[in-house]
Amino acid sequence: MTVDSFIRATLDRAQAAGIAAAEIYLASRDSFRAMCQQGAINNYTVNSTRGLSLRGLYNGKMGYAATEALDEEAVEQLVQGVIESAELTEDTDIQEIYPGDKEYPENNPYAAALDEVDEQRKLQLVLDMDKLSKEQDPRIVALAYNMVSTSAGAVRIVNSYGLDLSHKDNMAVAVVEAVAKEGDRVATGSGFKATRDFDELDPQKLVTEAAEDAIFMLKAEPVKSGVYRAIIHAKCMPDLLGTFAGVFSAEAAQKGMSLLAGKEGEIIASEAVTLMDDPLLKDGLASCPFDDEGVAAYTKPVIEKGRLMTLLHNLKTARKAGVKTTGNASRPGYAGAVGVSPSNFYFAPGEKTLDQLMADMGDGLVITEVSGLHAGANMISGDFSLIAQGYTVKNGKKDAPVDRITVAGNFYQLLKNIRAVGSDLTFSGSPMGSPSVDVGEISVAGK
Repeated sequence: MTVDSFIRATLDRAQAAGIAAAEIYLASRDSFRAMCQQGAINNYTVNSTRGLSLRGLYNGKMGYAATEALDEEAVEQLVQGVIESAELTEDTDIQEIYPGDKEYPENNPYAAALDEVDEQRKLQLVLDMDKLSKEQDPRIVALAYNMVSTSAGAVRIVNSYGLDLSHKDNMAVAVVEAVAKEGDRVATGSGFKATRDFDELDPQKLVTEAAEDAIFMLKAEPVKSGVYRAIIHAKCMPDLLGTFAGVFSAEAAQKGMSLLAGKEGEIIASEAVTLMDDPLLKDGLASCPFDDEGVAAYTKPVIEKGRLMTLLHNLKTARKAGVKTTGNASRPGYAGAVGVSPSNFYFAPGEKTLDQLMADMGDGLVITEVSGLHAGANMISGDFSLIAQGYTVKNGKKDAPVDRITVAGNFYQLLKNIRAVGSDLTFSGSPMGSPSVDVGEISVAGK
């Protein structure tokens, strides 16, 4: 069966079986990854996945079923799976299949030229980074990580109301981690780039960035424990935002897993903070003209000048809250249930460069990297305690490298303490983005 004939047959069979409204969600993804060490490719993976799910309302409850096969037998299995799932579900919240919007925004981040890049060129890039690393400073002794990957995916949503939406996306990523050694000292530094233009993956630039970071960190020492004025760097702040992004989900709030429940309209951050959810961002990694329920996407501030404007909703959470969906329905894959998540989620940039932020701070720390985000952060309370590194700032200038410290605080309080947001908006390989942020004071455990 063709995809179209399978979809039509499944929706017709669902209607005949008493499923009041039904939706097909079809997703596919092709991926390539290559890694290199010591001049040889040591990891090479090409993968392709495709799957389809049916969800529908049966006796007022939503049921789900999924398949990778597109044949007549799968049609019946899907329909019976939805019926059985609906009969077994304990979810009593009202759910719906969305009829669709009159208009959808234009948004097409897909770059056809990227999919035309052949595998040999991708392999050559990762080999070039390995070779160039040996031509850097003699203190660069190895690449701990050296990877190039590409991916391309497509989503299609078709339902019994006549809605038929489709979207394609793709991306290329290069990551390199250099190891520097001097005497007994060992340090690492990284270079990273995500793009839809393969020509932007410059091996020399990536390796140089990683090597310079690693060499700088060779003389890193912990600072004394205390409370420090601090800036969280644009390379690091997206990771912290991503860890706590779930607190802005209405689904989390309705389940008692976010302290922002009921706070819409209240001041929850400093006036310097505007937090955007932008599914229409040019070249955004999560850009798409519709969400995973087929609702038209739109750009909105979640926090505007410190005020919480909205939580993020899908149809179910919006109905429960008595508001309109924000178009943030999401699915972890074709077989997953509908949840809530942000799209391109970022702190809106300000006007000051990182150098100007440091000049305003005077003395303090710039945090460039944190680790332990899964174990050291509590999404519900907002508390975090994270291993970190970066550098000191003296008289407004970059000074000495710092590592083996732990920074601790609370995400909700950090939002209130932010003094300024920089102009260097960065997305670190995910839909989470941020400029460098002056977070006021932060507790540091060091020596």
